[in-house]
Amino acid sequence: MRFTSLIVELVRARPRLIFWVAVLFQAALWFILPVLLYASPPGDLATVLAFGREYQLGTDLGPPLAFWLADIAFRLAGGHMFGVYLLSQICFAVTLWAVFTLGRAIVGGQQAVLAALLTATITAFSFPAVEFGPAVLACPLWALVLLHAWRVIGQRQHAAWFALSIEIGLLFLTTPVAIVLVLLLAAFALATAQGRRTLRSLNPLFEALVIGMLALPYLVWLLRSGTRLPLPVWGDPLMMLEGFGTLLAHLALGLAGIAILVVANWKGFDRKAKAEDAPVIFRPPVEPLARQFVCTFALAPALVLSLVSAWLGRDHVLGGEGVVLLMVGPAVVVAAGDLIHLRRQEVLRTIWLLAILAPVLLVLGTTFIQPWIGNAEVRTLLPASTMGRFFGDNYRLRTNAPLQAVAGDPQLAALVGIGAPTRPRVFFDAAPERTPWLTADKFAETGGLVVWRATDTVGAPPPELAARFPGLVPEVPRVFTPLVSGRQDALRIGWGVVRPKGMAQGGK
Repeated sequence: MRFTSLIVELVRARPRLIFWVAVLFQAALWFILPVLLYASPPGDLATVLAFGREYQLGTDLGPPLAFWLADIAFRLAGGHMFGVYLLSQICFAVTLWAVFTLGRAIVGGQQAVLAALLTATITAFSFPAVEFGPAVLACPLWALVLLHAWRVIGQRQHAAWFALSIEIGLLFLTTPVAIVLVLLLAAFALATAQGRRTLRSLNPLFEALVIGMLALPYLVWLLRSGTRLPLPVWGDPLMMLEGFGTLLAHLALGLAGIAILVVANWKGFDRKAKAEDAPVIFRPPVEPLARQFVCTFALAPALVLSLVSAWLGRDHVLGGEGVVLLMVGPAVVVAAGDLIHLRRQEVLRTIWLLAILAPVLLVLGTTFIQPWIGNAEVRTLLPASTMGRFFGDNYRLRTNAPLQAVAGDPQLAALVGIGAPTRPRVFFDAAPERTPWLTADKFAETGGLVVWRATDTVGAPPPELAARFPGLVPEVPRVFTPLVSGRQDALRIGWGVVRPKGMAQGGK
């Protein structure tokens, strides 16, 4: 009990210390785990790097900022994934810092720590945050936007306008849902008397100019590319409502840690205990505008973006769970009252640690147990570096030239793209409009590698690949063993070389 009481006293006396210890612990955890366990990047991170390598102003995946930053981090790390994993955890730390700083302004430092600790238990800030991309980068930007929006609206700090404009501009360069988030922010400002007074100045005009300057390159690309906004699915309204409910259920599952902590601290479980027996975390009264601000942005993004996602027929919430659930922790603290009684301290500490460590156990189970109980492929166990070196070396042996491009199976091509020492371009040949940096003619001229999943030992390419690459020279398939094989089938990759035009004409 002494240890738990010490934590409570530190929350009261040194809230910033408790905050940084918790944040750095979780960030270090999710930096070390993928570095040690992942032989290939999780999720679509390899594709993010393939797009980031090209420094396009925009792609069918959305605005470019996250892709640029991923490539920069990868290059600064000497072509190793730990640079991208570190970038993900920097985003996590900045996000929680902004939540903590906003909480200090509204509920004081002591309860701001509780808000940040609750936010850290949201599933989106664990293993999904390793998959750096627009959804991960949008979290710190949206958190900073809310922080400086409160300073502008709630605290009337005119100096915060510039930071707010920069953050909104970068948010537009990160995710298409920025327009929805900014509209929600504008609606809040217009709906409150203090917000309307804030807008009665030239500051919003200057802010719009800064945002426009930052977002202009992407807007120009949108106009020139002819990219159309996704159209809603006009189907059965009941199906849309079902999708809406499913998305809300997924969001609720991500909040399981917060829900269990709240229930465990409920006084109804121990009615015999006196309130004064439980340590109290005090806060000054929360002004009505602050309460409205926190509750609005705890609920509105989740509800609106879930509805929009269901309307568009998506199976995930646009913008990412981390963005839409960002303010739930502060909202729980605000709703708890001026005095928060910490009942059953040891139980609360244990539940919090379990909420933080449960995703770790999931990753460990996926890595070391799943390969032995099923034959489903674990993508993070595929040996990307071994694959890249093998194909890069063999391409050079056959062409006496460095590997510059890879095509074929999108997943395998992206892994070879980050694993090969030459960092070849990835050509998504099945949808060439996705890769304007590399055309079929350019691929045939410079030569490249084509990879596919082989089902036999012959190595004949699939008919569609053979048709798209008439100069393809197939080779004997190569078998790669996953980092943890278990019952998983070995990965057999068929591959072939498209020789550069000069070599094809007069080659060896």
